Amino acid sequence: QVQLVESGGGLAQPGGSLRLSCAASGFTISSYAMSWARQAPGKGLEWVSGIYSDGSDAVYARSVKGRFTISRDNAKNTLYLQMSSPKPKGTALYYCARESHSGVWEEYDDWGQGTQVTVSS
Repeated sequence: QVQLVESGGGLAQPGGSLRLSCAASGFTISSYAMSWARQAPGKGLEWVSGIYSDGSDAVYARSVKGRFTISRDNAKNTLYLQMSSPKPKGTALYYCARESHSGVWEEYDDWGQGTQVTVSS
C-alpha cells in the first residue's frame, strides 16, 4: 500500500526557513520522479518542484526558483523541500506526490494528505 506522509509544516516568518519532509512507504522512491505541490486557500493545486528518480536534476516553478530546494534521500525513502525566504503568498497546504512514469511533470499517481505552511510575521 502506497503511503506518503508529509511533516515539518508550521508557521514560518518571511525571510526565515522551513524544511518539509515526506516519508514514503509501500514503494521505493528511487524508482520514481517525485514532486511537491501546494494549494493555497481558495485556489487550485500549484506544482512547486520536482526531482528526477536518480536525483540528477530538479526543476522548480518560477515562483520559488532560487529560494526552495528539493532533495531526496533514497536510503531513507524520504523526500524533502527546503524553503528559504518563504513569502506570505506561499501560505498553503503542501503535498508531496509521486509522478507517474509518463515522463510528464504533474501527472501524479499518488499523493499525501499535506502539511500546512503558514508564512506570516
